[in-house]
Amino acid sequence: MEQLIAKIKAIQAEVTAIEHAAALLGWDQVTYMPSGGAEDRGNSLAALSNIAHTKLTAPEIGEMLAELEPHIAELNPESDDVRWFKVTKRNYEKQTRLPAEFVMRFARETTIAQMKWQEAREKSDFSIFQPNLESLVEMAKEAAGFFAPYDHPYDALLDMYEPGMKTADVKAIFNDLRPRQVELIKAIMDSPQVDDSFLFQQFPKQAQWDFGMEVLNAFGYDFNRGRQDYTIHPFTTSFGVNDVRITTRILENNLVSGMMSTMHEGGHGLYELGLDPAHAYDALGSSASLAIHESQSRMFENLIGRSMPFWKHFYPRLQSYFPSQLGNVGLEQFYRAVNKVQPSLIRVEADEATYNLHIMLRLEVEMGLIEGKIAVAHLPEFWNSKMEEYLGVVPPDDAQGVLQDVHWSNGLFGYFSTYALGNLVSAQLWEVMNRDMPNLYEDIEKGKFYDLLTWLRTNIHNHGSRYEPQELIERVTGSRITPEPYVKYLTDKYSAIYKF
Repeated sequence: MEQLIAKIKAIQAEVTAIEHAAALLGWDQVTYMPSGGAEDRGNSLAALSNIAHTKLTAPEIGEMLAELEPHIAELNPESDDVRWFKVTKRNYEKQTRLPAEFVMRFARETTIAQMKWQEAREKSDFSIFQPNLESLVEMAKEAAGFFAPYDHPYDALLDMYEPGMKTADVKAIFNDLRPRQVELIKAIMDSPQVDDSFLFQQFPKQAQWDFGMEVLNAFGYDFNRGRQDYTIHPFTTSFGVNDVRITTRILENNLVSGMMSTMHEGGHGLYELGLDPAHAYDALGSSASLAIHESQSRMFENLIGRSMPFWKHFYPRLQSYFPSQLGNVGLEQFYRAVNKVQPSLIRVEADEATYNLHIMLRLEVEMGLIEGKIAVAHLPEFWNSKMEEYLGVVPPDDAQGVLQDVHWSNGLFGYFSTYALGNLVSAQLWEVMNRDMPNLYEDIEKGKFYDLLTWLRTNIHNHGSRYEPQELIERVTGSRITPEPYVKYLTDKYSAIYKF
């Protein structure tokens, strides 16, 4: 048995190394690569994808898994071997459903589409990206078809990012959450509003960068094993547990955007840096799911980064970077401003109370595209009408509307709902963290994050993909993913800020 496991793990290690090389090419593509290199880069990524896919779907792996299965059934269900086998078998069954030709075509199409999206966004012209998006929507439908039968074609796409989750599960959670968030937003809008105009002065880019790096260092981000760079749409990627890259976007006339982007991606990066190095090259070495990943980024961005204890420590430092802009702005005034609730156009800059509505809108759009009820050509108009319905605002152009997110150019259909699920998970974890660490807020106020990060390393990061997301959350919190803690968190916080 040990020899068979070792053989499969050797193949997994080889594939992981290939995937790291592909990730490096992807990172370079959106940070430093000249725009003219898209086609060549697409061919390179397609070739690497084909090599990795061929190795992962080799018939001998299936034969070895079949030979291993009766031996695995006799082991402790909690053992590493059993958990590894479960994930390996699941991944093998999924990968073998995807033809190699499709995998290569997908890698090539998404590489070119990303550069077209970038051009379309810069020019605020959806027509530039439309043909690429039409192709990718058809590929998403094609991908879903490989996993039939299903209750809904979106199930197959969602499962790629959130193992075990069904479309019906997400809709049930959102249907429970939406009316309560709408009610909260109404109560806020009926209250005296917060003045945040001082956040939209000129804030030099380098000073924002320097402050963000100071915060990342305090969080425990290890720059011996990671780095930060600029990009149009912030993201995190990993080339191994000892090389994790984050990116940020800084706007000189919007202080909050860059700060929150840096803290958000810092949370993702900390998760990647906290994965168990013992499983770095096997099936247990990746994150549990995108919702679990997002719970980490939203925790550092919002539950920590928008909290009063955090700013009690860091606000004097921020003022020292921007004395003329913030020198006469008090802590309470600043805290209220960074937590201002106002329906807005851009998802990544949305406040906590309205953010999930952006995600619900995107889920509706994606399901409509996959079901064939929405034509890509009509997407800008549909998007704008839904923005008005969900948030009461209408994008003035494509860049601030349908083109604002990079995900579809990467073929990431099924991904968006994990953002809102991550919000819910972050609040569930936060309740338990405060129970386990009674001095948590005091530590944050002192700029100390060691115990907080240690708790996350022990309870979330170190497990990797050992547990499916719902199982992991239930083990840590005693409950599957639920809106209750998040709604309580939002209500308590914003009723105090807006005094209702």
